[in-house]
Amino acid sequence: MAEVKARNGFLGFLKLLWQGLNITRQAILNLLFFGLLLLIILAAVKKPLPLKNKTLLVIAPHGPIVEQYSIDPAQRLLARLSGEPLQQVQLRDLLRVLAHAANDPHISGVVLDTSELQTGTWTFAALRQVGMAINAFEKSGKPVIAWADGYDQGQYYLAMHADRVLLDPRGDLLFTGLASYQPYFKDLLDKLGVDVHLFRVGEYKSAAEPFILNGPSPAAKRADRYWLGGLWNQWIEAVSARRKLTPAQVEADVDDLPQGVAAAGGDLARMALNEHFVDELATRAQLVAILRRYAAAGSNGHGFRSVSFSDYLARIDRERRFVANRPEIAVVVAEGDIVSGPQKPGTIGGAATARMIRDAREDNDVKAIVLRVNSPGGAVYPAELIRREVELARAAGKPVVASMGNVAASGGYLISMDANQIVAEPNTITGSIGIFGLYFNIPNTLAKIGIHTGGVGTTPWAGAFDVTRPLDPNVGATIQQIIDKGYLDFVGGVARARGKTFDQINAIAQGRVWTGRQAFERGLVDRLGGINAAIALAAHDAGLGSNYEVRYEEPRIRPFDRFLMSLGDSELASISLSHGIMVPRWMATFAPRVAGPLALLQNAAPGHVNVDAYCFCGLYQ
Repeated sequence: MAEVKARNGFLGFLKLLWQGLNITRQAILNLLFFGLLLLIILAAVKKPLPLKNKTLLVIAPHGPIVEQYSIDPAQRLLARLSGEPLQQVQLRDLLRVLAHAANDPHISGVVLDTSELQTGTWTFAALRQVGMAINAFEKSGKPVIAWADGYDQGQYYLAMHADRVLLDPRGDLLFTGLASYQPYFKDLLDKLGVDVHLFRVGEYKSAAEPFILNGPSPAAKRADRYWLGGLWNQWIEAVSARRKLTPAQVEADVDDLPQGVAAAGGDLARMALNEHFVDELATRAQLVAILRRYAAAGSNGHGFRSVSFSDYLARIDRERRFVANRPEIAVVVAEGDIVSGPQKPGTIGGAATARMIRDAREDNDVKAIVLRVNSPGGAVYPAELIRREVELARAAGKPVVASMGNVAASGGYLISMDANQIVAEPNTITGSIGIFGLYFNIPNTLAKIGIHTGGVGTTPWAGAFDVTRPLDPNVGATIQQIIDKGYLDFVGGVARARGKTFDQINAIAQGRVWTGRQAFERGLVDRLGGINAAIALAAHDAGLGSNYEVRYEEPRIRPFDRFLMSLGDSELASISLSHGIMVPRWMATFAPRVAGPLALLQNAAPGHVNVDAYCFCGLYQ
């Protein structure tokens, strides 16, 4: 009897606990719902104040510059409502804001703070485009003032376009050159007993070398030195031109870094000033005093009158009117690794991207397509799906222009090659025309712990791709034949698309990486330029003149996610923050993304030879 009472008492406690949790859950959901409802009502009745004259536009990007957001819409909304800066900024938004601000009489200048801009791997092409937009803005006669608490090479590559470059007196500016290093796993895999089988074509196709070697091959080093040297020379040329120095001076300052530090007494900011890379050293307080020369005082009589990048973007989005019945140019973004199956933005799903191109082809309002590529490649088959749709769009009479961003290599080049024209930045990373297959098996790994595999099959191929069994040499030879055929198709396709012979393309293929400028010199690219140049070229090819609208195709998403996107990208967040309504900051944190060679294995299918057109052509600063 006592046991029954105890059991009933425990079950009653659990029931009570569950009821409490359920009530709490409902309360939180209701709070979020009514909070959003309040924000919508507030946005409807409370319009933002118009901009006043002598207002400075503050551009302080956080995180990397991307072609399209990969952050979940809900996280973007939470970031905006919590007052936290969004950890990504879209290239198209930066270009649009700068172009609009140049003709806005209320904007008296731009403040560029690159302190939190992430420039890491594959970013120079995007930075160059924004830099060109800053130069165009400066033609309006309005100043651009750059300031940071420190500059890396990428941040400085953007900041140098400003009229004046300022640095915090305790800040640092170090130029060290470019490098391409990555981990190699051969000894680790050998110790684990993992057998790695690499099938590739191309002397320079080094993407999978980390799994079979302990360091880069001589061919890989030779190729990497060439394209890295090309990028570095462009960096030196650009810096020397903007800072009115000679390339020899810039090279000497970088090479003689220890002497420069010693001459400045170990003061890196002073060294930057001595070597004329910055115009002035200024704390934040001193920066404000400088900016008061170009702007009115803030609302409280302190600081300076300003508008943030996100608020200004929301304003121009609100003012923008889409003109009906005008022909359209559809921009399809392909950013990230190319993989099979449905994918979120930041990764290219072959079928989903092919569908967006198909939708644009079948839309009578769309007269031309721009395929914006920022990808090192990935799986061959989903890349082929995208390439086929490009081919079909051309066959339907709609011009297709491929616009290459930071990187469009290997599979990224494959999806671009059938466009009517290919446009790349001089410092785009491209080429790497080649494919490889990678297969792992683990019979020796299992043997180390006393596990062995045995059995029978009805044919020599039965169980051939069982990862617990050794790979039969005949199977390996057959796979290599398949890879050889894939390479012939790739090179032959490029030759057909570029109007060249197989031998001409094969001589510059072999998996070799090129800068955009080097690719242009070798006929792999038609023109040098950015996304706006590609859009103008598409309009020209379609005979549109200047009478067209640009529409970015977006992946098909749930209506609720689209609703969240509209909230996060609108003025609603700005209005709510101005009323002190925000969510806790801890809700706006984001998990770090996994990078490096091991990312290649994330989408690998176990028990299969995974055939990829991929380029590990990253660089480190």
